Amino acid sequence: MKRKTALPELLAPAGSFEALLAAVEGGADAVYFGGRAMNARAFAKNFDGEETARAIDYLHLHGRRAYVTLNTLLSTRELEGALEYAAELYRLGVDALIVADLGLMRLLRREIPRLELHASTQASVHSSAGADLLFDELGVSRVVLARELSLENIRSAVDHAKPEIEIFLHGALCVSHSGQCLFSSLVGGRSGNRGACAQPCRLPYGGSYPLSLRDLCLAEHIPALIDSGVSSLKIEGRMKSPTYVHGVSRIYRRLLDEGRGARQNELAELARLFSRGGFTDRYLSGRHDKPMTGIRSEQDKAESQRLSEGKRFSETAVAVSGHCEILSGMPARLTLSLGERSVSVSGDIPSPARTSPLEADAVKDRLTKLGGTPFTMRPEDLSLTLDGGLNLPPSSLNALRRGAVSALLPSRRELEPCQVSPLSRPPFPETGLLSLSLHSAEQLEGLDGSLLHAFDEIYLPLAELARCKSRMPSGVSLPSVVTDRELDGVRRALLDAKERGISLAMIENGGQLSLVKACGMRAVGGFRLGVTNRAAASHWLSLGLSDLILSPELPAVLAGHIGGRVIVAGRIPLMLLERCFIRETAGCEHCRDASLSDRRGVRFPLIREGEHRNLLLNSAVTYLGDRPELLAEAGIRRAHILITSESPSECARLIGAYLAHKPISGDVRRLPKSF
Repeated sequence: MKRKTALPELLAPAGSFEALLAAVEGGADAVYFGGRAMNARAFAKNFDGEETARAIDYLHLHGRRAYVTLNTLLSTRELEGALEYAAELYRLGVDALIVADLGLMRLLRREIPRLELHASTQASVHSSAGADLLFDELGVSRVVLARELSLENIRSAVDHAKPEIEIFLHGALCVSHSGQCLFSSLVGGRSGNRGACAQPCRLPYGGSYPLSLRDLCLAEHIPALIDSGVSSLKIEGRMKSPTYVHGVSRIYRRLLDEGRGARQNELAELARLFSRGGFTDRYLSGRHDKPMTGIRSEQDKAESQRLSEGKRFSETAVAVSGHCEILSGMPARLTLSLGERSVSVSGDIPSPARTSPLEADAVKDRLTKLGGTPFTMRPEDLSLTLDGGLNLPPSSLNALRRGAVSALLPSRRELEPCQVSPLSRPPFPETGLLSLSLHSAEQLEGLDGSLLHAFDEIYLPLAELARCKSRMPSGVSLPSVVTDRELDGVRRALLDAKERGISLAMIENGGQLSLVKACGMRAVGGFRLGVTNRAAASHWLSLGLSDLILSPELPAVLAGHIGGRVIVAGRIPLMLLERCFIRETAGCEHCRDASLSDRRGVRFPLIREGEHRNLLLNSAVTYLGDRPELLAEAGIRRAHILITSESPSECARLIGAYLAHKPISGDVRRLPKSF
């Protein structure tokens, strides 16, 4: 959907109240910030309840919009608290919530239908079909696209999607697709999808820093971004200083207002504010290569520190104008105006003066004393109609002023308390099931038939189907990412699979659901949908999924509480990489044995997905084959085995051990203990 304004909104971050003040002073049209919990920057200072109300009021008084982040994945037991928090934000007048969890979106749309929802980049939307699903089914009015998209794909989303489109403009880049990184969670026990990322991408691997990306900077592309029709341009940085927020906002405000790209001196100033050895714009241009990589040097840190020294940002009062009428026999009346908004209040009736009648200068002086309020007014900005020979005591003038100020303050919304009934178990099939995903046709061809007969469903990547010779899977799995530009090719491949008798398709993104349905196939949800609660699971089933694999971040007891399938064996992908690290680090001829090794020598295999996307796999194998009692106690009856980098013989050993309930050798990971 094309935006309705000449320029896109400039959206700035705030991790503290001072940063919010800096964003306003820097010229941002809107500011986004988080509360004390349930946001993807848990280690920012963030805002408590009183600060949140103060922040929303301050932004509204200055004509800016306030967005609050509630953009983490939630467990079922956390949904009620999130809903209560959202209701309080609605009462305070928040302009929109930025949300990632589809279960929470479902409840918000039902319980607070007038609350505007924006889908976070954590929701992994990279196509117009994905945006439309959120708009049609959950009433999401704006979608923050994945940062990995080219300008061509951004333009396509704007032209074809129903909701508004927001993109990132400047700031830190995750090397993995947002919402698809499990590295910090599965290896370090701190979930990036829960706001506690330990940033393993910033660490060295093989003696260098291949996963550490330079910060995004699209300052040279402002005319193209304006022309693209995007509704909002977002600056990353809720962990950054107020000086950074102010400086970056100020530069982009100037560039947008002047409709031009940045000059070299402006790029240099942006780099001084914060840089990791320079900037990158290569996702926008469709080039994914080594020049994207960078680390923060000591010189970078010193530059930023020097700029921040001594700088402080404070609240500024909002200038208002007014008109007062003090007429014989009529209640005194004061009108205050802020922009296009005006309020009027009435006070006491003046009495005839016995000695000293009211004088205009004295009235103006008293009515313009707005200290201790968010407003300021000069005597010359207050017009006065005053009959002669009248008296009105100072207390009445003070009450008139206080009443007008109170009326001009932002109002609160009315909302009945949200009554959330216990969420029932989603209607998953009750029968037991064991399914298998393979990564290559070679793995399928190399497995013994007796092992394959143990599975109710077997999935193979859609692109591998053409390489099948003697065997065919029962289903195909779609690529993790299907952009608008790639849509036609995937559609043709799905129709070919249907003609070959395959009726099952595993989707990894909501934007793929309509495609699978249009091809007449039955859809099953993959683990990349990130389902962590009953509301999200019920939502997907209501859209037509017959089953789905739950998030690997869930402990067994929570997974069993929801239902659905659980990954019980396999090397789980930690990162979905748009950039081909295999080609960069090992070369295409070593596609089958590429890996990255950390400082301890732990090896993380890399495999290809599609033409040049990569999956970075866990060094450890998730395995529960020798713990059948754990699955039984949790009520898990539907299980999934995930085969990725294993050779056919390794596949056979892993599957055979699982079916026989035997332990396996090597580094083994169990399901998480907490969420």
